[in-house]
Amino acid sequence: MVKPPVSTIAPETLESRIAAKARELGFVACGFAGAEEDPVRAARLEQWLGEGLHGTMEWMETRLHHRRSPRALWPQARSVIALGMSYAPGHDPFALEDVGDRARVSVYAQGKDYHDIVKKRLKALARWLVAEEEGCEVKVFVDTAPVMEKPLGEAAGIGWQGKHTNLVSREHGSWLFLGAIYTTLDLAPAEPHRDSCGSCRACLDVCPTGAFPAPYRLDARRCISYLTIEHKGPVPEDLREGMGNRIYGCDDCLAVCPWNKFASQAAAMREFLPRPELVAPRLAELLALDDAGFRALFSGSPIKRIGRDRFVRNCLYAAGNSGDAALADPCEALTEDPDPVVAEAARWALRKLRAGP
Repeated sequence: MVKPPVSTIAPETLESRIAAKARELGFVACGFAGAEEDPVRAARLEQWLGEGLHGTMEWMETRLHHRRSPRALWPQARSVIALGMSYAPGHDPFALEDVGDRARVSVYAQGKDYHDIVKKRLKALARWLVAEEEGCEVKVFVDTAPVMEKPLGEAAGIGWQGKHTNLVSREHGSWLFLGAIYTTLDLAPAEPHRDSCGSCRACLDVCPTGAFPAPYRLDARRCISYLTIEHKGPVPEDLREGMGNRIYGCDDCLAVCPWNKFASQAAAMREFLPRPELVAPRLAELLALDDAGFRALFSGSPIKRIGRDRFVRNCLYAAGNSGDAALADPCEALTEDPDPVVAEAARWALRKLRAGP
């Protein structure tokens, strides 16, 4: 009796079907991890919070018990689908570093709000999965719940947490928006990604405010992204000069990562392409924004969530660092601003500009 030929094609698995559907929806990275607690990961989070390195982000401490593991947030969870969507830039994030009259906006905030784009695609993947697997339950998360997306991404094999604490992918560098789907399905976990930073410390050395006390440790209180977005009061004076002309976020530690040489803008979603008015905005125009003008300019942008006052505060620090005497008049006009933090920032900027180089 003749035996049938042995197939060399691996059988299609649910995991491979999920990954294929994720690619179809625009996700460039997809991996799987268990939902149980990782004691090491939980201990590191507790230590970071215990040392106060999270600054005024009280919500991280308040929801600590939910952050310890996916199952702590949703007891029914059995597996996590970790996903990444590329926003690799087509321009040099350092291009405006020495252009005093222009402001620098973090690459991720130059296009449409990633929360909306990523969540829409996550929901589409979740709906497909529920339709495919009878009885399956899911929950989707994009940076708006107590979910540790970066450690989960590492556990799911889509990248590793670099020395700057952000996720790094061999294929897409540092430019990934992360999302997660928790599910009641038992999915085969991937091997955790191996750390591939080696002896490189480019991300640590480039930080202008010294936000990395050691590799793999971030002091958010000194991080420009934290200072420009999360910090509500006046920024400590000793950190203002290091902010340069960055008015929303900072890309420095991401942009210098050698693994970005493999990142291609072709993989980025069209929705993340920069709006022309945010590529190299003029500080003088931004300083003139009132609340209505701010809301109109940043409609559909993640920048809108910090509000006009905090945004103009950031622009005033940039103006003070610019050395551009032409910005003195716009700064002086804000010295009597109704918001005391804005008014103080305007007076600081004016003193810096009048003092000269």
